[in-house]
Amino acid sequence: MYQTAQVEESLNAVMRVHHETVELETEGGVQFIDITDQIAEIVNDSGILNGWVNIQTQHTTTAIIVNEHEPLLLEDMKDLLERCAPQQHDYRHNDFNIRTVNMQPDEQPNGHSHCRALFLRASETLNIVEGKLNLGRWQRIFFIELDCPRLRNVSVMVMGQSGTRFRVVRGRKT
Repeated sequence: MYQTAQVEESLNAVMRVHHETVELETEGGVQFIDITDQIAEIVNDSGILNGWVNIQTQHTTTAIIVNEHEPLLLEDMKDLLERCAPQQHDYRHNDFNIRTVNMQPDEQPNGHSHCRALFLRASETLNIVEGKLNLGRWQRIFFIELDCPRLRNVSVMVMGQSGTRFRVVRGRKT
């Protein structure tokens, strides 16, 4: 049997938006970085009681996912990404003799990283209920590095209702 969530209301409710950027230093390869606690802290500091948080990577060779933090599962996911887009495959993106777009002086072959990102998401949007992330028992938020070590940025936008908190249960304030 499912219980329906009670809606929190406030006489002082205000729609609010809060933004922060999380900086991460990655180690390279396929790396899963659990950022759940950092996101929960941003949500807590935002003052938003009910709404959403959007977590967005700002890079084309990284991803954001929600999944279980279990070491063997993370290894399975790394293996799957390698099978889907092997690093040693020939990618036209890596042929600097024919590629002319978005080239940098320190360009490295990373076609596999871009192709792996194709199977993942650049952002996740999660619910905030009563001022807290509304995650399931095993759910964690991961930033995934798919390329080489470097400084990375994650944009975190928290939106929703702020104000005085009280619960409405079956029509009564508690």
